[in-house]
Amino acid sequence: MKAVGFTEFGGPEVLRLLELPAPEAGAGEIRIRVHAATVNAVDALQRGGPSASPDARPPFVPGMDAAGVVDQIGPGTDTDLTVGDRVMTIVVPNGAHGAYAEQVVVPAQSVVRAPHDATDAQAASLPMNGLAARLALDTLGLKAGQTVAITGAVGAVGGYAVQLAKADGLRVVADASEQDEALVKELGADVVLRRGTEFPERVRGEVPDGADGLVDGALLGDIAARAVRDGGRVVTLRGYNGSGERNVVFEPVVVFRYAQERAKLDQLRQQAEDGRLTLRVAKTFPAEQAAEAHRLLSAGGVRGRLVLTF
Repeated sequence: MKAVGFTEFGGPEVLRLLELPAPEAGAGEIRIRVHAATVNAVDALQRGGPSASPDARPPFVPGMDAAGVVDQIGPGTDTDLTVGDRVMTIVVPNGAHGAYAEQVVVPAQSVVRAPHDATDAQAASLPMNGLAARLALDTLGLKAGQTVAITGAVGAVGGYAVQLAKADGLRVVADASEQDEALVKELGADVVLRRGTEFPERVRGEVPDGADGLVDGALLGDIAARAVRDGGRVVTLRGYNGSGERNVVFEPVVVFRYAQERAKLDQLRQQAEDGRLTLRVAKTFPAEQAAEAHRLLSAGGVRGRLVLTF
């Protein structure tokens, strides 16, 4: 099968087309013929330096989101899916086991039907970032009517967090640059404030006691705590754990925790079908142009997801 990966760490130029053996689905597993795989920042991190398991050997295949069709179901697998169904999945890369490939094998609990009116590229943009946003909000544990602040609201995780928070009945205070303000308002934020290190003070201007919780998609770190009330929580996405002043609790989350939360992924599918989640694709690339997709991602300023097609 065709895949995109690398045999040495480095910049986008290390990505190349590979020919690898087709994987076989075992018990409890489903094989997907991949039509689209989303390019995420975590893929670039994997490409740039050792991050696979210690026992993994090259070639390495990145990618955590895929959409396509079921083409094999492992023996004894408990699933309502059948061969030929259009699906989307979150993939936990493990050496060569990533989404940048024509075929990928995943646990059955990581696969759900694709939103019925979504393209493969749109469907591929939802699983990893949607589940990360869902995990972040679940970790905050806020109740309807409370206020959540969201940094990096124009990004993939941040944008889904805005929309999921509104669906949960929360008041959303989000950040944006001047050029992105209209987009973040369209996503449903109640209040949009200028992004940057002064965002916490701007939040306090709207919510004097501070937000009840914050999702830190912009990686502000300790600065983010200033936007949160005493005893509130800040969810971080890359392992950051704050100083704990004013009893503000920092909660690092890792999306792998939800990799087999099928009911939560299926709820995201339903919310996309209901128009509560916007599937934003900026550009698609044929698999052989993966390096160009990574260069564009690294350059920044992309509004929507970059997707490889197979």
